[in-house]
Amino acid sequence: MLRVTHVNEEEASTPRPALADGAEPPQGPPAPDDDARTKQPLRTHLRKPFGTTWLRCLTILLTVWIALGVSLAGGNELSADHDLSTAHGLVAGFSLGLTLVLALWRPTEAWALNLSAAVVIALIARPHLIETPPPGPNWPWSTPAVLAHATVLLLLALRVRTRNAVSALAATALVTFLLQGVIGGQRYSGTGTTAVAVFAVAVLVGTALRGRKEARTQLVEQETLTASERAQRTLLEERSRIARELHDVVAHHMSVISIQAQVAPHLVENPSEELKENLEGIRQNALDALTELRRVLGVLRSEHPDAPDVFDATGTDADATAAPHAPQPTLDRLEALVDNIRGAGLEVTLDVTGRRRPLTPGVELSAYRIVQEALSNVLRHAPGATARVSVAYEPRAVSLRVVNSPPQRPAPPSHGAGHGLLGMRERASMLGGSLSAYPAREGGYVVSAYLPAYPRIEGLAYDPIPHAPNPPHPDKDGTA
Repeated sequence: MLRVTHVNEEEASTPRPALADGAEPPQGPPAPDDDARTKQPLRTHLRKPFGTTWLRCLTILLTVWIALGVSLAGGNELSADHDLSTAHGLVAGFSLGLTLVLALWRPTEAWALNLSAAVVIALIARPHLIETPPPGPNWPWSTPAVLAHATVLLLLALRVRTRNAVSALAATALVTFLLQGVIGGQRYSGTGTTAVAVFAVAVLVGTALRGRKEARTQLVEQETLTASERAQRTLLEERSRIARELHDVVAHHMSVISIQAQVAPHLVENPSEELKENLEGIRQNALDALTELRRVLGVLRSEHPDAPDVFDATGTDADATAAPHAPQPTLDRLEALVDNIRGAGLEVTLDVTGRRRPLTPGVELSAYRIVQEALSNVLRHAPGATARVSVAYEPRAVSLRVVNSPPQRPAPPSHGAGHGLLGMRERASMLGGSLSAYPAREGGYVVSAYLPAYPRIEGLAYDPIPHAPNPPHPDKDGTA
């Protein structure tokens, strides 16, 4: 039921915070090459795009734990199987372990140092192969050395291109063949084939993980680009719709000017020829402007004809095929709009305060459309809620406020583009006003707009009124 009441002017005219204008997503820097990428710590790459804190910490702790195990186990094995002193064995073992830690930051250098350390250890241990009984110790790769080199290759494959990781694997396989197949020894258990197989698996796993990470990165970039393009397209469509509506308003006034200029000579007794010529010039200029406006309107309407203000249960226009040249709505039609919304199942109350008066056509049209879109959003996204529309006429502005209660049931999936707020904000900004939308403290949602009653036009843009408020941003709980 329509209620026109007089409420506290301060409360009715209190502006609400305006959301910042949408900006295009920042374009990221070009992807670094492999040399630049491998010089960055592994934690940087794990963070892009799917790494988390616990995953980075787990990776570092696991690598350090493997490095410590390789250092101790490698030293013990070299001392026991190759007759090296305990000190020499520990030095050799820790040389393998330190390359694992280095691989977190410099995987390419760590791979080269690890392979070099493995070769030196194998050559130092080779003279002792003669004195050991059959079948002999593991050579040229000990078990700790295999584990260390496989881990380094895994970290390398996560950071460089596939061909570089495969090249490192091929170099390791070649060195293994030279040690076991060419240099060899008298009595040992060959581990070259098994070691190369383990290394190949490590490279395969690292390459697969890196490919998955790159695929997800590309997906996120594509989604960001798509969202940006969708928002830009929606903004252009909304501006086109606003232009069509404003052209209708201007065309109407030009028609009135033409008719008045044609009738004016008949209202004056014995008009002078100069007056007739001036009035005929006004009439002809109005007709020429009207012709151009109609031509522009024909282009603007060719793809997106306007729809009437009738809503279905989803809050969308019920008939999109109505005549596109229907008169544009004003605030005088808010009662009819509220009745239509009630017919769709939403309980709405309308409060109007201040001295109700006609405003400029652009302000009337934009104010009506903002209320229309806000109520449409309530229908779509807050089933079972109630809404209150407040319109406050001020001396130099009009304030709009649409508040809905929390929804009583989950909202059905929405098939809209999700850019209704973008269109409302564009309408307010065009007039030099402001619009804010935020969750209410008690639940529900608030849409508040502040429009100057008589915006001044300079060039092609509206200038904001000098006293337009700059409202504060709301707190996290939705309060101002």
